[in-house]
Amino acid sequence: MRKYEMEQKKKEPVMAASEEVSCQFKTLIDAQELDSLKQMQHLILGRLQDSNAVLSHFNEYSEHCYAEVSGDFSRNTRVLKSMKSDLDYIFQKLRVMKSRILATYPDAFPDDSKREVVDRRPDLEMPR
Repeated sequence: MRKYEMEQKKKEPVMAASEEVSCQFKTLIDAQELDSLKQMQHLILGRLQDSNAVLSHFNEYSEHCYAEVSGDFSRNTRVLKSMKSDLDYIFQKLRVMKSRILATYPDAFPDDSKREVVDRRPDLEMPR
């Protein structure tokens, strides 16, 4: 019991100082301003909760929409990649055929079509 009483005696000055600081602090702040501040904080809290609810609903809706179209995106991406490889193969064959025709018949094409055409299309598969 002796130890407990000593701890209580040590805490008493701290408690008294704490109460004094609290009283001094209360005199610095007007109660009306404090109530106004609390009211403003509650208003802001309400708005933030409303915004959070709207954003949560929007996220759920977006997730649902994405789930509906993600299969289509994947399928269309595969189709486009397949079409690109098919077109690349076709243009490669056309270039080979044109070079063979030019080798056999040099006057088959006008002069401006003989120059090499540089492919300036961006490569969409490579990240920038």
